[in-house]
Amino acid sequence: MSLYVATGVPDLQLSDHDLKSLLCEALDKLGPRRRVLAVPPDQTRLHSRAGDLTRYAWEYYGDSLKAVLPALGTHAPMPPETLTRMFRAIPLDLFRVHNWRTDVETLGEVPCEFIEKVSEGKLHYSWPAQTNRLISRGGYDLILSIGQVVPHEVIGMANYTKNILVGAGGPDGINRSHYLGAVYGMERIMGRAENPVRAVLNYASDHFLRDIPIVYILTVVGLASDGSLAVRGLFIGDDAECFHLASDLSLKVNFQMLDAPIQKAVVYLDPHEFHSTWLGNKAVYRTRMALADDAELIILAPGVREFGEDPTIDRLIRKYGYRGTPATLAAVDKNLDLAADLGAAAHLIHGSSEGRFKITWCPAFLTREEIEGVGYAYGDLNSMLARYSPEQLRHGYNNIGGEEIFFIANPGLGLWALRPRF
Repeated sequence: MSLYVATGVPDLQLSDHDLKSLLCEALDKLGPRRRVLAVPPDQTRLHSRAGDLTRYAWEYYGDSLKAVLPALGTHAPMPPETLTRMFRAIPLDLFRVHNWRTDVETLGEVPCEFIEKVSEGKLHYSWPAQTNRLISRGGYDLILSIGQVVPHEVIGMANYTKNILVGAGGPDGINRSHYLGAVYGMERIMGRAENPVRAVLNYASDHFLRDIPIVYILTVVGLASDGSLAVRGLFIGDDAECFHLASDLSLKVNFQMLDAPIQKAVVYLDPHEFHSTWLGNKAVYRTRMALADDAELIILAPGVREFGEDPTIDRLIRKYGYRGTPATLAAVDKNLDLAADLGAAAHLIHGSSEGRFKITWCPAFLTREEIEGVGYAYGDLNSMLARYSPEQLRHGYNNIGGEEIFFIANPGLGLWALRPRF
């Protein structure tokens, strides 16, 4: 087990040259490889710098980099223009599409007794360790799992083995892991590197990924003082050490603790990154521990046109809505379609305020009827943008005509919490 690169402190700003040099330093240590697969995230981690790191790996290995498999999870495939925007010069014929419903195999199962233990007796199923067949059977002598460590609603801190077993995973693995996190409690998980969902993935990694040559390339990205993005750390290794080092730095970079609850938050969703409430509800997940009771969360969503990235999930969201934990658990018990898609059920729990605060969605392409039909309040995007212009607001507290609001330009980059709640 090796740690090849570990560079990062909260005020560091790694340049493009730094990233490429550090990556090449790590790849030199690995020695020559003949068949390399890169597994980066999709455009929902556009700011992770994984696109650039994948390109640097392609430049390093040349023809030995045989394929790039974006870890889509349940997300829609990336169209050519999005691939080009994120990965730039990499030839499009190198990219493979991960179909989470059909392209996977089960490597083994985490036993039911383990799930019962980590879920505190709430769940009674085993967990299948599923991954894309390119990873398990592609014959690669190196798999580069590339991504960003940042607080996450399902697994506490994103990435590491999640990229392989969930991002490139299958329906049962994705659904059951998401449901475990939701039932255990999102507030008990977010920002914590060790938690029940991570324990399940660690078990699976230790037992079923041992013979697959995976090296993890992990960034930590935060905001610079001028509001631009800054890479604060790069960690490369083949075991949990690089993940824990990145997680420790991410808590310092991406986690903002507040002394007073937010009464009104305005969150902007970049239209290149967020096209659905499935993705855009990061605005809910990442702020809920900082919002006051009876607060309002306004979500400005110029690119959002659907609820789910997947037609089946979109239909389930429209049918059951974001009604809170008790209603969702009851719906799972009574309805076979939702019980068969526990990832969707978990998302419905994650995306609810549990009646504690108001969520006002302002999408460009969904109607008032559609938004109110799933349990949210509706806001007109144009009028909200006129009042809360992202170009005019700074991150954090702003005063708009005597109204105090807390502005977040990209919810995917952080986690906000009231100090007593964490």
